[in-house]
Amino acid sequence: MGARFWRAAWSPPLVLLSAMLSVWLSVFGLGPAWAQPVATETAVFAGGCFWCVEADFDKLSGVVRTTSGYAGGHDKQPIYATVSAGGSGHAEVVQVEFDPKRIGYRQLVEHFWTTIDPTVKDRQFCDVGSQYRTAIFYANAEQKQQAQASKKALEASKRVAVVHTEVLPLQAFYPAEPEHQNYHQTNPVRYQYYRRACGRDARLQQLWR
Repeated sequence: MGARFWRAAWSPPLVLLSAMLSVWLSVFGLGPAWAQPVATETAVFAGGCFWCVEADFDKLSGVVRTTSGYAGGHDKQPIYATVSAGGSGHAEVVQVEFDPKRIGYRQLVEHFWTTIDPTVKDRQFCDVGSQYRTAIFYANAEQKQQAQASKKALEASKRVAVVHTEVLPLQAFYPAEPEHQNYHQTNPVRYQYYRRACGRDARLQQLWR
């Protein structure tokens, strides 16, 4: 009886105190590590079909989220129909959100090279047109420096004959329509058929393995 009374009498104040303490810690940024939001950064890459680029970056540890979209063009309201038809100036791109404590921007760039064919201009595998060009869109001076250095290192290595991939400033990123997000997960059969029929992995095997 005494123990039950003690718990009934003191539990509410203890719960209230705990709640107040949690609020106080959150205000001053002193909460536990698991409760703190992850400070992420973003990188944007054009590597042909954004379904495939998204799938290739989703495999990396440290990548928090990938978003298919459009960048590099003049159309202020790009949609898949106009971009894929050409004329919008945009390329299909993927915005990669990553945790810099787990993976660095330079590592993302190095991975990017192995997922594309940089030796061709205005196309990737079976997709032809400037909308399928390859490019690294940098967000700041540090990204620009690292992307350019990586490109120069690839050219100097003579691993490939020529590198047509551009390093460009990111003016704006436009997310693609919902049906194009995570396509490799939502439509795995169609995605795998497209990727195989397009010869993407076969060509990458020739270039990088």
